[in-house]
Amino acid sequence: MDRIDSVVLKQNMGYTLLEEGFNSGTVKKTERLPFTIKVVSNRMELDKAVEMRRAAYRRHLPEFAETMGVEALDGAPGTVVLLAQSRLDGGPLGTMRVQTNAFDSLAVEQSVQLPDWLGQARLAEATRLGVARGAIGRMVKVALCKAYYMFCAQNGVDWMLITARSPLDREYEAMLFEDVYGQNEFLPMSHVGGLPHRVMAKPVALVRQRWAKVNHPFYGFFFETDHIDIDVSVASLQGEAGHGIERGRLPDSASDYLRSLSEA
Repeated sequence: MDRIDSVVLKQNMGYTLLEEGFNSGTVKKTERLPFTIKVVSNRMELDKAVEMRRAAYRRHLPEFAETMGVEALDGAPGTVVLLAQSRLDGGPLGTMRVQTNAFDSLAVEQSVQLPDWLGQARLAEATRLGVARGAIGRMVKVALCKAYYMFCAQNGVDWMLITARSPLDREYEAMLFEDVYGQNEFLPMSHVGGLPHRVMAKPVALVRQRWAKVNHPFYGFFFETDHIDIDVSVASLQGEAGHGIERGRLPDSASDYLRSLSEA
């Protein structure tokens, strides 16, 4: 996977009051992206996400990539698959899976026992991240990270978790993720081919404050720009009853639908 160039979005730097969230008072501009990001809602989109995963993993883990397909976790309750698609031709440009612990343990817990301070928290883990090559892939990766944050903020998640191999772990460190275990400690992860990864986390409620404090180069992109092409809502997956999302959980209809796709 191509590494994020820290100057790709540097022109979006800015500063606003810390206590303000994604409300319109803090947004300085609206910006269109050359791609869209949305929650997968049908088999065709899920197949595109899997195609993107394979292409990305093939660059570094070719043998593991060949085993990849639609996974049971893609349709598990409390899980969404994000897909970035070109606005020009609809082709896949990136994907990320976000699993919450609303219904089951996270994928990372197949390999490690999370510490007590995360034991009672509402968690989300980003896995199966893959993006296209080149500058567009780097932009998509940053936008997927924004989508991950937006999803967590909108659904009452307390902590965002990732696992990262070297040297990509430094990118997440730059985004102020911190080690869950020992500093710079790499542990084998069964859900990513047994390769050693750092387990890292950051508190959702403090992302804005911490980024403002260090004048983070992605601050403006995340907090001062309205990207209408990023939509992490799952309203399109709601059942006929039209029940909305309860804070901190996903609608059962969305989870049931994606589970049926993974079993097809």
